[in-house]
Amino acid sequence: MDTLDQQLMALLRLDARATVATLAAKLKVSRGTVTNRIAKLEDAGVIVGYTVRLRPDVTPNEICAWMSIAVEGNKTREVISILLGEPGVSGLFDTNGRWDLLAELRAATLAELADVLERVRLIKGIGATETSIHLQTYKAA
Repeated sequence: MDTLDQQLMALLRLDARATVATLAAKLKVSRGTVTNRIAKLEDAGVIVGYTVRLRPDVTPNEICAWMSIAVEGNKTREVISILLGEPGVSGLFDTNGRWDLLAELRAATLAELADVLERVRLIKGIGATETSIHLQTYKAA
């Protein structure tokens, strides 16, 4: 995956319903290029589906967890591009300190969360993770 693929995935994460024409205009490439890139990302299993993001208060029973991730060597870009395509990752943040990345995870059930954790832990370049389940919010932005 190159920078264009990463930019395309970032745009799709913001709006999975964006038209090919809109994506092409934002990326300054042809519609054919966008169509081909999306097809290749889907065929490679990088894009595994499209979803709708809801406000957190709309789905109060959804499980939210935070995963701290340590990346091995200079694999950060590769790990980020894979995590951006993981449907269970609803947010991804660069951090400093002991952990390199912080991923916000969302799942309907604990079994689904376990599947997300397993997929993330199998990503090449991830050295260690630590996950905490979000129990309660005391102040919303």
